[in-house]
Amino acid sequence: MKTMAREDRVLEVVVEAVDTLVEDFDLIDFLHMLCDRCVELLDVKAVGVMLADPGGNLEVIAASDEHTRLLELFALQHDQGPCVECHRTGTARLDIDLTSPETVAAFPAFAARARRTGFTFTHALPMRLRDQVVGAMNLFQHSRRPLATADVRLAQTLADVATIAILQQRTIEHASVERSQLEAALHSRILIEQAKGILAERRQTSVDEAFEILRGYARPRRLRLVELCRQVVNGELDTAVAFP
Repeated sequence: MKTMAREDRVLEVVVEAVDTLVEDFDLIDFLHMLCDRCVELLDVKAVGVMLADPGGNLEVIAASDEHTRLLELFALQHDQGPCVECHRTGTARLDIDLTSPETVAAFPAFAARARRTGFTFTHALPMRLRDQVVGAMNLFQHSRRPLATADVRLAQTLADVATIAILQQRTIEHASVERSQLEAALHSRILIEQAKGILAERRQTSVDEAFEILRGYARPRRLRLVELCRQVVNGELDTAVAFP
């Protein structure tokens, strides 16, 4: 992407992100947008986002594709990987060579799984505001080269915008709602995964393509993604008509 074109697109993305910071914003769709924009603007192939629940336990909330989502779930199941460590420490982990035994000594199982997915380099950035860490964002590359300083700054900026959005919601809402926000997001995540699977099976397509079809249907109709997925799962929407 040429420099001026990239700068213009960065500005558009920041405006797009700010526009979502309304009282009733869709957290999951917002974080998927974050993943998509990182892949678009940065020299990376995939992105995953983990958030901590009220008990401090990480959960995979969004990813740029299904392979990355499963890789992030693997990291949580084995309690290892750069994103897990980044959340614990609140500090960035950059330019991690997944092919180096010395570099990945602390998370060999995750590194092996990542390599099988096709990734050779990874980076983890904290989603934090001052001392409060709400999660972490993982960036993956197929190439073995450091992430450019400008890309690191932009990625951290986008992660910071997402953090502010999440914390803003928690400030606006009552404490009881704050505790339930992520629980609701996790429930929504289950509905979305079910709907993706149903649509993928019916259309005989990939889960990733099914997800893009759902998002493409919801957005122009100003329909919350989770509400659309609930309709699909409950059989309230004729998918053959809605998604010809």
